[in-house]
Amino acid sequence: MSGEAAIGAADGGPFTLLGWPDYSLFVDFDGTLVELAARPEQVLVTAQLVATLARLQELLGGRLAVVSGRPIAQIDTMLFPLLLPVAGVHGLERRGADGIVRQAPIPDMSPVLAAAQLLAASHPGLWVEQKYGALAVHYRQAPALGRLVDAVMLDAVGNCPGTILLKGKMVTEIKPAGIDKGTAVRDFLNELPFAGHLAIFAGDDVTDEAGFAMVQQAGGAGIKVGPGPSIAEYRIDSPAALYTALDQVVHTLSRRNG
Repeated sequence: MSGEAAIGAADGGPFTLLGWPDYSLFVDFDGTLVELAARPEQVLVTAQLVATLARLQELLGGRLAVVSGRPIAQIDTMLFPLLLPVAGVHGLERRGADGIVRQAPIPDMSPVLAAAQLLAASHPGLWVEQKYGALAVHYRQAPALGRLVDAVMLDAVGNCPGTILLKGKMVTEIKPAGIDKGTAVRDFLNELPFAGHLAIFAGDDVTDEAGFAMVQQAGGAGIKVGPGPSIAEYRIDSPAALYTALDQVVHTLSRRNG
């Protein structure tokens, strides 16, 4: 398999996951492990991907976690029957390897919820996704409305202290300030089995930049999946290419372990 060769460094230098045998691996979900879809429930998760992740978790001694904007429950449904450590809603909820779910305190989101619902009711093609402590306005089915969504929701944030606006791929999210994918990875790294290991974080979107920053500042590696500007030191073409690279790691480590 040639997946390892598909990972390139920003400076053109080499990078291989197999050169990091003692790492903790953190991965985003949509756009990273799976291709994006018109709606979140329409993404395709193959049995092969689930099997590869399950084996990789075993080979890494449990040091594999998903760090996503989705709620934990959605990740569990998508990867069933596999249950991984997961940070959901950009770290607002997090399940460690001990199985305990920890939720961050959240502000009153009613002003932004009311604004989002009114906007969606007025414009076909928009829809509002409510999550624990956050909400998202999706406009993938009406991309011309992106600027309007941003303007309306930014105004709503001004009426909801303690919240910030996040831009994603055809989605605008409102969430509490001070918690992001970087803080989620940091919290994992303070717990077993992740503690004491360098971290690799793979993601595709603007919301993943905080994860890249955190792991790289700690001596680890960020891998940007797909095109677009990023602070990540490394890059891979697509979720399919990342899967190939992870599958290669599984096969090689399995052979090393006999």
